[in-house]
Amino acid sequence: MSTVRTTWSVDEHLDDVLASIRPLDPIELQLPDAQGCVLVDDVTVPVALPPFDNSSMDGYAVRVADVAGASEEFPAVLTVVGDVAAGSGEPPEVGPGQAARIMTGAPLPPGAEAVVPVEWTDGGSGGGAATTMRPAGAAPEGASGEVRVHRPAEARAHVRARGSDVQAGDLALAAGTVLGPPQIGLLAAIGRGTVRVRPRPRVVVLSTGSELVQPGEVLGPGQIYDSNSYALAAAARDAGALAYRVGAVTDDADSLRATIEDQLVRADLMVTTGGVSVGAYDVVKEALSASAENDGAGGGGGGGVEFRKLAMQPGKPQGFGTIGPDHTPLLALPGNPVSSYVSFELFVRPAIRTLMGLRDVHRPRARAVLSADKPLSSPADKRQFLRGTYDAEAGTVTPVGGAGSHLIAALAHADALLVVPEDTTRVEPGSELEVVLIG
Repeated sequence: MSTVRTTWSVDEHLDDVLASIRPLDPIELQLPDAQGCVLVDDVTVPVALPPFDNSSMDGYAVRVADVAGASEEFPAVLTVVGDVAAGSGEPPEVGPGQAARIMTGAPLPPGAEAVVPVEWTDGGSGGGAATTMRPAGAAPEGASGEVRVHRPAEARAHVRARGSDVQAGDLALAAGTVLGPPQIGLLAAIGRGTVRVRPRPRVVVLSTGSELVQPGEVLGPGQIYDSNSYALAAAARDAGALAYRVGAVTDDADSLRATIEDQLVRADLMVTTGGVSVGAYDVVKEALSASAENDGAGGGGGGGVEFRKLAMQPGKPQGFGTIGPDHTPLLALPGNPVSSYVSFELFVRPAIRTLMGLRDVHRPRARAVLSADKPLSSPADKRQFLRGTYDAEAGTVTPVGGAGSHLIAALAHADALLVVPEDTTRVEPGSELEVVLIG
């Protein structure tokens, strides 16, 4: 842990958090279980894709010379020597004056040079115009009828070439790739049943407060609904984690310690919200400060949670440290809804992305011109994060709602955070600001 100080900057706190977080150890997973995980090693292609020349259409495999000059008036009449279906056995050889009926994805048979779509033919019915072009070559024994082709075809027409997607030895996926559906599909296509990845971090989110009631229940006097645990669990999933939401814990230090101890077994990271300020019922601060002095929920050997004041608004009170025998990282966030969510975006999301082993752990940022009717004010010596909507095309950002840390409705309509630096107390409309893109 870093040395104790009166006030921390946003960057100092973030650096301290990330310096204590290490990527999770790699594991081998079956493909369905690897979705959302980060690839540990480069994956090369063992076999070319496609592994053989194949048809991109349902139609007939032909020799180019046999259909040269074919037209509606003078179709080429070819003897059909058999069918070629995807996954079928040895295909028939196509000689002069012959064709093989072929299905999409089926291998191009020996002797064939192109595929004519079935729409260019009479469908193999044997009917058609009385005047026909019949290429030289006798019909083989066992032939299965004739097909009339009404258009010529160039060499390799409607043929997917072997290796046209990837060649054997090519890099399929680079280490650090997040495995989404297309990447899972590629791994399956090259025959990989398992892959070595860093697992998705398990994040336990719990809120504190005796006033909190779960959505769907009836509110009593002085009670409010627990929104923080839902928002932060959703944010953890959005960041790539497996999130476990714990119902609100009452303002009792023993209950909180017991809940944390129970949850450690399934946590790579713990996030609490509420109870980190200086009030009489700031239970997180009470419970975790006490646990750091014994071997309850706190960890020995340098573990424990340190509570800090940050030079930021919202989100001034923060806690960070490690707890339990495995020194599980814990971030304690303030309880006001906007404060907790902004804190998550700035500190918890990068921690989750670091556990995943990603190289870029931060939200994208941009410069934007302030679009507002009046100037913005900001407290001196604090970095302020205001909610706003970002217009990438116009390069502007518009504030949404006020600066209050309880204004969750405004947060729900924002897709960016406006960043007002510590040395700025007034921002005029038309001024340029940095924005964090959270939408």
